[in-house]
Amino acid sequence: MAVSTTAGGTAAGAGARIMCPQRLTMEHVTSRWGVLVLIRLLESPHRFAELRRAIDSTESVGPVTEKMLAQTLQNLERDGLVDRHVRPVIPPHVDYSLTELGREAAEQVRALALWTNERLSQVERARESYDEAKGRA
Repeated sequence: MAVSTTAGGTAAGAGARIMCPQRLTMEHVTSRWGVLVLIRLLESPHRFAELRRAIDSTESVGPVTEKMLAQTLQNLERDGLVDRHVRPVIPPHVDYSLTELGREAAEQVRALALWTNERLSQVERARESYDEAKGRA
């Protein structure tokens, strides 16, 4: 894997943290908020505030800040996964939707999330067995 950019997407400079492009994309797609954004946009396009409310209503996840949601959307847009459409009205309306590439990624992420939900009890049992064997109970 070739090395290209820092975590922020800027050209690597002296002392910068260097990441391969695949890893950077994986971080954007599988980040805490990236997963939820992709899954919510798979359901339908959303405006910023609608998307934030939809994510905030997700069980077991704390509220997403405007800054984190904006940063996540920018990263996914830069990666070609999210489309940002500005409607020329006053005040401006901005809609976010998935590109074809984003839909493909979102379907993969959703499948992993569903698998996790379906297999969580088995994972928890495996953890308990491991902890008992290691004396961590």
